[in-house]
Amino acid sequence: MVRLATFEIENGLGPIRRIGAVADDRIIDLNAAYGAYLAAGDATARINEIASAIVPPDMCEFISGGRLTREEADKALDFVSQQPSGDEALRGPNRETIFRRLDSVKLLAPLPTPNSIRDTLSFEGHMKNFEKRTGKPTPALWYETPIYYKGNRRSVVGPGAVIEWPLYTDKLDYELEFGVAIGKEGRDISVADASSYIAGYTIFNDISARDVIPKEVSMNLGPAKGKDMDAGNVLGPWLVTPDELDVSDLHMEARINGEVWSEGNTSDMYHSFPEIIAHISQSETLYPGDFIGSGTVADGCGDELERWIRPGDVVELEVEGIGVLKNTIGARGAAANRNGRVN
Repeated sequence: MVRLATFEIENGLGPIRRIGAVADDRIIDLNAAYGAYLAAGDATARINEIASAIVPPDMCEFISGGRLTREEADKALDFVSQQPSGDEALRGPNRETIFRRLDSVKLLAPLPTPNSIRDTLSFEGHMKNFEKRTGKPTPALWYETPIYYKGNRRSVVGPGAVIEWPLYTDKLDYELEFGVAIGKEGRDISVADASSYIAGYTIFNDISARDVIPKEVSMNLGPAKGKDMDAGNVLGPWLVTPDELDVSDLHMEARINGEVWSEGNTSDMYHSFPEIIAHISQSETLYPGDFIGSGTVADGCGDELERWIRPGDVVELEVEGIGVLKNTIGARGAAANRNGRVN
């Protein structure tokens, strides 16, 4: 497995969430595939129970299962890939569809509701650009400590969602970032061990109200409403597992209506994710499903470029090896629900 996605399907009674492994233009329902694998073995009356316990259909629960869940999911993927019956005929124990076309499902954020969100400021170029705009030097402490703030875990949306434009801002902004999902519980984690706590990488668009943030931080607190808004944390399109992705040198790019606005590279991070994880975990337990953002790459937002997105714009963030996170900016004050439709 390389790309793990959360997706939504209709079951006749309403939408339900599942997780799957993305392979080319298909997505494989991991829970259903594991059920089929179990059904092909020893007969049992508790296939669904066992499958949901070991390879659950929820991303946070899935990554909480650690090595056992990953190994059993790999067995299921091997099993379904070797079946001669063909993708269309292969079903789970309750006749669930195992293989689906990627364009036939609705992709959600890989972590639709993370346990927590922390976002850092780890790119020095972004800090240097802040110096130029404000005349305020980067504090010496920044070079010693990977600073972060906490976001609203309930305001997460995924690829294809419409990004609401709050009425209280005239300067809505995108931020080109990526981040990690924590895969196991840990506290006081060493830098040397921190990489083993990463379950996967995804792209992060940290939506910001630029004309609100300076007022809030001038009171030595915040940001608050400069960051806190529905659909303000955009994750996707999926989690890429770290076993086959080296994030030390990946191209990053932001396109607005197809035009490249921002470019950067993951190699420009001053504080690495292992360093960030070690710092955050001091006397504080990290849990599976926690999300940590990288912060904005240099020139990775409209504020640094003095260019501003507008309602109706299509924002695409791409990180080499991960994918493309694509969203549309909604009309000013139009509330977008979590299915991406504007109310």
